[in-house]
Parts: sequence; C-alpha cells; structure tokens
Amino acid sequence: MPAKPSRARGAKATERRKRIPKRREPRGTGADEAPVAADDASVAETAARVRGAGGSVIGAYRDPLGGAPLVLAVLPLASIAPTPFQRELSPAHVRRLAERIEQSGVFLDPVIAVADPTGTRFWTPNGRHRLAAAGALGLRSIAALVSADPQLAFRILALNTEKAHNLRDRSLEVIRMARALVAERRPGKESDYAGEFESPGLLTLGILYERDKRFSGSAYLPLLRRLDRFAATPLGASLRSREGAAARIAEIDARVSAIVERLQARGFRSPYLRTFVVARVNPVRWIKVRPAGDGKPPMALGAALTRMARSIRQFDVDAVRPSELAMIAAVAPADAE
Repeated sequence: MPAKPSRARGAKATERRKRIPKRREPRGTGADEAPVAADDASVAETAARVRGAGGSVIGAYRDPLGGAPLVLAVLPLASIAPTPFQRELSPAHVRRLAERIEQSGVFLDPVIAVADPTGTRFWTPNGRHRLAAAGALGLRSIAALVSADPQLAFRILALNTEKAHNLRDRSLEVIRMARALVAERRPGKESDYAGEFESPGLLTLGILYERDKRFSGSAYLPLLRRLDRFAATPLGASLRSREGAAARIAEIDARVSAIVERLQARGFRSPYLRTFVVARVNPVRWIKVRPAGDGKPPMALGAALTRMARSIRQFDVDAVRPSELAMIAAVAPADAE
C-alpha cells in the first residue's frame, strides 16, 4: 500500500498553488509620462462635467496600465450615486466603516466615478458603502477618480473589494447589470459581456435570488459551473431563456425543500442537507469543472434539469445514511450566502 502524503508535503503543495504569478515584462505608462495638464484636450470634457456638477478638478494623469486619462477631483456628495445594479447596502458595514474613517481623521480612499446616463451627475461602481459612510459622517464632498469611459461602470464590479462579495450579492449585481444593459438597448450578444458578467451561472442564480433572497444558490453552483455557458444570442433574448431555466430550478428546489424536511424528521440535523440532496440528483456531479468558454458543456442544461426533476421525484429518503452527509460536508462549496 502506498504511503499517504505527509502533512508537510501537503502544505508545500498548497503553498505552490498560492504563489504570486510570474512577473511580466515591463509595460504601460512610465512615471514621467503620467502627468496630464488639467486643461489638456484629453480630459477637457471630463473636467467640464466635474465643474458642471459643482466639483473641483485637482489634477489629471494617464493610467499606468492602458494610458487612459483620469481626472482626480473632489465632487459634492450629492452629485454622485452608486450604480443601480450594485449589491444591497449593509447598514452594519456602513456603520463600521464610518467609525473607522472618523477614528483615522482622514478620508483616504477616492471612489471611482463615471458620468451617469443623463450626463449631469456621476455613478460610482465601487463606492456604495464609502458614499453612505461619508453621508453618515456629514461630509459635503468626496474625492473621486473620474473616468470618461462609461463602460467602466460595468467592468469594474469584479474588482470591488470594499466589502467581500458573497454568492447572492455577486449574482444580484450581475443580473441587475444585465437588465440595465437591456434597458439601455445596448447592442450585442450575451457572450459579448462575458468579462463584465464573469460567470454565466451568476446570471441564472441572479434571477433566482431576485425571486427569493434566501435561495440556496451554492447548492446549485456546481451544476451551473459545469453546464451553464454564455449564449451567442442577443442579451434580451438570452435573459428570457434564463428565466425559463430559473423557473425550472425553483420547481426542483421546492421538491428539494420537501425532502430536506423529511430528512429532518428522520433526525438529520446537518446544515448541508440541501447541498446533499441536490448533489445526489445532479447528473453531472462527477464531471470535472471546465471553464465556461471551454467548448460545449457535457450536457445541455435543459436536459440536466429534466433528469434532476425525474430523480428528485424518485428520491428515497429512507436510503440516506449519515456517512453520506459527512462526505458532502467535506466537499461542500465554500461560497457563502
């Protein structure tokens, strides 16, 4: 019998996976190329918009990565609002953030700002909690990095680290973003927005969370990671198709809830009961996860949902053993709700 890997070797393997990516060759804007005059033509329109909103232009520079001009400004707090597709505001986080800022005695972290669709005010895609904290502190203005690129409002959400995303928050952000793009009649296929949406499964889960904020998305995430793909159809049409898939998942989940109640009646008290039941009826649970853009899925999502619906109707509650639940707990998704 081969020897089991030692704890030390396991730790070394984990450390290798966590290594910082190899540094690339130097690129981007040099420090001596960064300064931009506040009256330069490349920032004139943005600077005029800042002043039109009652703000002040502090300076301008070229982004170190792509060289796009950015304006550093101080904006009236009333002139800037969060994008309408961001996560829900957390009052507890706002309170803690306001307390920490007041303790430090200085508001150090500028928000990112782009023009809103009206062109008269600003949206921030990454500063909702800082805006609320500034308001709680009674501030009249806030520092902002202003970009002339309105699409940044959609692309930057994946970089938001102000408050850690959980699966529900991220899914709701993505579906709201998609609906905003449809409402603005933006052209393009769903697949054109893969960078902004990050994962196709988030769109489907977002629809489910819109209907029920307590939906257990993490139980269905393994299925969607394996089968959901960005559609090569117009975004509005793809969302209508996803509404149908989400409705089918909701029907399956209602049956899952009934089975969970029966398992609880048998004395099972594990927090992973729902994950266990969904995993048992997931027809592709043993298939390795592949990137969403990596070819065709191993099974069409519609076909998988049909098989899941059939399996859930045939689920034998009396055949469940405690040892099976212990295994599910060890491999359950880490995504918090």
